[in-house]
Amino acid sequence: MRMTRRLALAVVCLSGVSHALVAQDDAQYLPPRGSWETRPAEKVGMRADALAEAVAFAKRHEASAPKDLEEAHQRGFGREPHGESVGPFLVRGPATGLVVRNGYIVAEWGEPNRVDMTFSVTKSFLSTTVGLAVQHGKIQSVDDFVGPSMAPVDLPAGDGEPGVDRNGYGKPDPVRLFQTVHNRKITWDHLLRQTSDWEGTLFGKPDWADRPSRDSRTWRTRARHEPGSVYEYNDVRVNLLALAATNVWRKPIQAVLRDHVMDPIGASPTWRWRGYENSWITVDGSHVQVPSGGGHWGGGMTISAYDQARFGLLTLRRGKWGVQQLMPESWFDAATTPTDANPGYGYMNYFLNRPDADGKKRYPSAPDSAFAHLGAGTNMVYVDREHDLVVVARWIDRARIDDFLRRVLAAVE
Repeated sequence: MRMTRRLALAVVCLSGVSHALVAQDDAQYLPPRGSWETRPAEKVGMRADALAEAVAFAKRHEASAPKDLEEAHQRGFGREPHGESVGPFLVRGPATGLVVRNGYIVAEWGEPNRVDMTFSVTKSFLSTTVGLAVQHGKIQSVDDFVGPSMAPVDLPAGDGEPGVDRNGYGKPDPVRLFQTVHNRKITWDHLLRQTSDWEGTLFGKPDWADRPSRDSRTWRTRARHEPGSVYEYNDVRVNLLALAATNVWRKPIQAVLRDHVMDPIGASPTWRWRGYENSWITVDGSHVQVPSGGGHWGGGMTISAYDQARFGLLTLRRGKWGVQQLMPESWFDAATTPTDANPGYGYMNYFLNRPDADGKKRYPSAPDSAFAHLGAGTNMVYVDREHDLVVVARWIDRARIDDFLRRVLAAVE
């Protein structure tokens, strides 16, 4: 695999982390498929009473949004232009979570075996399939332009780029999605970091319809930002990355994730990664569904807290699972390296805890080196190498996450 400039130079700052915690030892505990050892808090250097208080806090501060997640969608994103749901939703379970220290479960609550939507935590699974494409030589460099590796694709009527005409004779021709002067400049890195400002419509959703400006006069007329210069959280462009990844793999990226990551880490057979009713394309004669990068309009990853925690443990250990290096460590360097466009964001969906220009952090109680895979709900997979911790918290009030983490970290002796 050719190392890219970013992958080669990216460095994770882990000030204050002891070598004993950072070193990845083959003797580290790995949960076998189908089971996960639980240890008393005191056996892994934590105080049981403080940990119990953290768990009680998470349960007391369950999110107040409706448990029917389609109803929750309609109250929020459903009011956007083109906000109708096009993928499946679930009815969620209760406040749920796990605390994992040194690889062992030390606390759990709710229904951690229940399969629920995880919303934008899905983005971290998506970026993983792109990292695997780099590892396997299907993408030479994240700094490459995406357009030259994208075959024309059959998409719903109305999809495509502005100003690029489709065939007016009967059925539309396959569509190219990186032809405008602006879109030609977009690299894989821009899509991974949500700094592309791609223009167009995909699966019936125009890019401007996701979290639109209050000034509707600007929806179709604003000037585009140079790719890489401005961060914008936008699920249309996330779905574009899923389509591009499917294109280079030439098969469902759900299967790529299963074969290269989820099966090797012992995930259960219950997780599913869905797309939209109109996100089907033809690849090498097969009907393939492009999965969505979240649950904004439905779909996305549905998964248990146990399987979320396994994925969190993989990212804690920087791609290593026992003697297997499932992904290069350099990928995790890049994924946790911020940009000037957003110092608190790496690759999707690695939310970093670095101080901003004003010295503020996303989670003031947590180390600078920590990060979290975050999605609506709130769904959080918190990863802390300094304390060898993975914390899954589902359906917790987002405003109380730092209070919760402060209690978990106070339990560490």
